[in-house]
Amino acid sequence: MNLDKNLLRKALVSLSVEKVLRSIGTPTYEKVIAQLSTNYRCYLPDCYEHPEYLNKVLKKMFGDSYVTVVERIKTELECQMMEQPIEIFVTKISE
Repeated sequence: MNLDKNLLRKALVSLSVEKVLRSIGTPTYEKVIAQLSTNYRCYLPDCYEHPEYLNKVLKKMFGDSYVTVVERIKTELECQMMEQPIEIFVTKISE
């Protein structure tokens, strides 16, 4: 049961991040995915366990404006923030 919850959280976080990035623009989404693959040999769902990867890519791509992207991700996950693993993810991408 715990594994199922973890997989659901991972999928929810991944889809939420994808939705935010695609709303900015498909080329932006594709560039983030490419940077994750090139720099960390990972995909978007892997960022659930390694939010620091997403944090670094967003900072590199957006500079100080990464905060705006993170805020949009927070808003997208707002209803799920009572789940501690999701709250931890959001905290780590915000650092």
